Amino acid sequence: MISKMVRYDIVLYAGEQECFMNKLRELGLVDITTTGWEPSEADRQLLADIDAHNKSLEALRSFAGGEGYKSDAVACASGREAYELYVEARDEKARLQQEIARLEKLAEEVAPWGCFEQRDIERLAERGVNLRYFTTQRATFDKMREEWEQTMTIVEIARTQSLSYFVVVATDDKPIVVDGQEVRLPQMDSVALTREIENMVEAQKALDVKFSRAANSMELIEQRCAELKEQLQGLKVDAMAQREADGELIIMEGWAEADTAAKVDEMLQGYPYLVYERRDATIDDDAPVKLKNNKFARLFELIGSMYSLPKYGTIDLTPIFGPFYMLFFAICLCDAGYGLVLLMAGLALLKKGGQKLRQAALLSIVCASATVAFGFYANSFFGVAISDYAPVIKFLDFQGDFFSIALAIGVFQILIGMAINIWLKAKLFGITSTFGLLGWFIILLSGSVAAGLPMFGLGIPGFDTSSPIFLGLVGVGAVLMLILNNIKRNPLINVGAGLWDAYNNITGLLSDVLSYIRLFAIGLSGGVLAQVFNSLALGLSGLDAGIGDSAWYIVAIQIFAASCILLIGHGINLFMSAISSFVHPMRLTFVEFYKNAGFEMSQRSFDPVRKMKK
Repeated sequence: MISKMVRYDIVLYAGEQECFMNKLRELGLVDITTTGWEPSEADRQLLADIDAHNKSLEALRSFAGGEGYKSDAVACASGREAYELYVEARDEKARLQQEIARLEKLAEEVAPWGCFEQRDIERLAERGVNLRYFTTQRATFDKMREEWEQTMTIVEIARTQSLSYFVVVATDDKPIVVDGQEVRLPQMDSVALTREIENMVEAQKALDVKFSRAANSMELIEQRCAELKEQLQGLKVDAMAQREADGELIIMEGWAEADTAAKVDEMLQGYPYLVYERRDATIDDDAPVKLKNNKFARLFELIGSMYSLPKYGTIDLTPIFGPFYMLFFAICLCDAGYGLVLLMAGLALLKKGGQKLRQAALLSIVCASATVAFGFYANSFFGVAISDYAPVIKFLDFQGDFFSIALAIGVFQILIGMAINIWLKAKLFGITSTFGLLGWFIILLSGSVAAGLPMFGLGIPGFDTSSPIFLGLVGVGAVLMLILNNIKRNPLINVGAGLWDAYNNITGLLSDVLSYIRLFAIGLSGGVLAQVFNSLALGLSGLDAGIGDSAWYIVAIQIFAASCILLIGHGINLFMSAISSFVHPMRLTFVEFYKNAGFEMSQRSFDPVRKMKK
């Protein structure tokens, strides 16, 4: 559900703004409106500093879990010093890495020339003996070597699979004409370059002390980052506050939860130099949104937040789509073995800490548990039919029966969405505003019960497509949809508009319902691939023919080969199926369900000014 909000319009003296904001931060219950804030150049620099501090903390946490971390390194005196030390070490490490990469490439290029001393080459040059270095194709060198040796001194130094490296000894400045590319040697040979690279690697390792000092000062960096965030928070409020009386007065708009509004009232009443007005928020206000759900529904807030929070004054669909999402995930994955793997992964993530990671882990556990249950009912355990080992249990024939079940699930969720939409419109605008949608809902619900339920052996006696009750309901729905869709409008215009709406509703319904076939298709494809990998493992390893009288080491090799194929094959299938099971139920929720439920998105979430977490 959406937490109820209270709006505050606050007027105070401009000189009290900083002190008042500190009081609000200590209270931590009021969201000051800063919608529409555009950062200045100075503000952008502050945003960049906050982002840089957050990234430094991520990097230092990662470093603290590595081999180079030294827990006994002396911590810094302040957050600023620790951050600057990290930046200095980071930049130096980046420079060393770039230089090492350059030297490694140079060493690779100069390696064919072997070992040499640059000083010896310079001494030869002082005596008039110049060495010129060339590369050419091996075939070209072999073909032209004798001809070149008649006019110049040539020494082949090395050759690779395709190139020949050779030196021409020159004693004058005459041009050398050879079919090759002249190269210039660096100041060091590959041995010296390798030695220089090793020195730089050691210099990199020496930076671990600086990184360790910064890592041991992470709390100070977090504190400095929190101070920067509070500074940014104050800049936003100051920029968006309305100034009156030549800037002497400031008007601010604030929001608080109704459950905690009494504490806010107490604080405002006891603060001098201000006046305020409060009222309950309405749907017409751009009120911030905070969701307030039970533990189960709260898990699926992670999914809903990927799209948008609901608009204030409407309805939070999280508790409604949550069970559907869990079911859809299980249907798409559709294998008890795969569900067990995800269940163990979720349990392992619970130990990693962090609120968001813990929420994701709990969501994985819930969806994986549903997958285990549905996968067992669908008779699949890593692609193996469970019925082969438990013939007395009646399993679902997924391939034969689930196509129609997927369509029925789609119709059921769409009907729930339409019912929510009707209820919300009636609540906000009156029952007469829903007549058009209500008529379409009555027709669709009546048709589903009269024609759909008998397909599953659940028909209601006396209620079918030819019964008077069914025809009466369809008639009522048609009147509401075609004639009374807008009671303030001419009935003839209503008929035309109703026919157009009926066309859109029918085509839209067809598209929406058919989208649910993807549940069947994804679950079936994953199951078929699992069976294929099982067959490949047995066939390619030879185990499909049985062990027979084979020697033990032959059997061991066969088992090892089959295990590798199973591990790789099921790993790929699980990865692809898990992605599909995560994405496609989300699409069905955000597109089909949200559309039929009349979902409206919010522009902002509830974010009270507070002392930032250190």
